[in-house]
Amino acid sequence: MQIDEKVLRRIIEEVLREHAGTQAPSIEDIPVGVSNRHIHLTLEDTEVLFGKGAVLHVKKQSKQPGQYAAEETVTLHGPKGSIRNVRVLGPFRPYTQVEISKTDGFLLGVSAPVRESGDLDGTPGIVLEGPAGRLELKRGVIVAKRHIHLSVERANALGVQNKEVVSVETGGCRGCVLKNVMIHVSDRFAPEMHVDTDEANACELKNGQMIRIKKAQTCS
Repeated sequence: MQIDEKVLRRIIEEVLREHAGTQAPSIEDIPVGVSNRHIHLTLEDTEVLFGKGAVLHVKKQSKQPGQYAAEETVTLHGPKGSIRNVRVLGPFRPYTQVEISKTDGFLLGVSAPVRESGDLDGTPGIVLEGPAGRLELKRGVIVAKRHIHLSVERANALGVQNKEVVSVETGGCRGCVLKNVMIHVSDRFAPEMHVDTDEANACELKNGQMIRIKKAQTCS
């Protein structure tokens, strides 16, 4: 017995209407950017590590306008171990901030909290070593809170706001739902979700892979 195509389509539409509201609404794809360990430097700290008058040399432009990975790298020295060739990101910042993963923290012996960029009160310090000198930071080491960058236009189109907290769904064989993802909105931003290497490995995420905003998620 064959079912007329129009009848089948009508049945499917009725089923979807019946289940509307029981499924979390998904919103369009957003590309992923996997953030490896890196450091943001002030001009003053750059000169301590790389010499008086030092400048940052662009190695690769970031998807975020005006941001880039520099040619310069430093070594991190913690109580238990060291990590070499940690990339400096430019341009200069008003504060020096080291962003690592939880796994990096185990290696270094540093218990870094999950924080938004710039929220450095109560964070641990670390020793930085560059070709021209060493610098002992009293604070500034964090595990970056996962977040999504959106332009004002894109945020309005998606119905989300700055500082709103959402959940996202990833695809693939190890697809998962990531909760407590902060939305950052600015006309200076390009659409992109940032996760660290621990999160990317857990979900088998790669640069450029697409995720979907699924629903609002209250962050306690």
